[in-house]
Amino acid sequence: MATCEPLDILLAHDRWATLELLGVCRGLTEEEFGRVFPMGVGSLKMTVGHMVWAMMTWTDTLEGREVKGRPAAYEAGFSAGELVGMHERAFAAFEAAARRHPVEGVVKRVREGREHLFSRGAVITHVATHGMHHRAQCLNMLRQLGVKKLPASSVAEWTRLADGVE
Repeated sequence: MATCEPLDILLAHDRWATLELLGVCRGLTEEEFGRVFPMGVGSLKMTVGHMVWAMMTWTDTLEGREVKGRPAAYEAGFSAGELVGMHERAFAAFEAAARRHPVEGVVKRVREGREHLFSRGAVITHVATHGMHHRAQCLNMLRQLGVKKLPASSVAEWTRLADGVE
């Protein structure tokens, strides 16, 4: 077993599971990747883009920076290949912030003019569970597209694969 530390597991699993999802998405046509479903934020493209953007905004929160509005480019969406690179950059920044700052302590986030306080541990846990929530929606979208080999996504699957058990 690779680690018993919850922070290590949350971070490594979240990165791995999102890359597994994007690996399958890279095999879809642009029409399939952008097809709108009545769940998530509408499509695989927009749901994964939302996950990446959310990770970026929570990184800003952990770092004590003001959270800026989403760039207009997000409305058009990105290709699965572009999202892989964006996810890797966003994840690296989030992981660095999560590891640099202790999980104790409180951070402030202003949303829609209201100030909210969160423990650092809650932010880290939220990002991981937010990703899991949206990956589940993406798995459902992939099923509806007829994808037969769905990406592995659970912590148990991640652990088995990391231990070399198929």
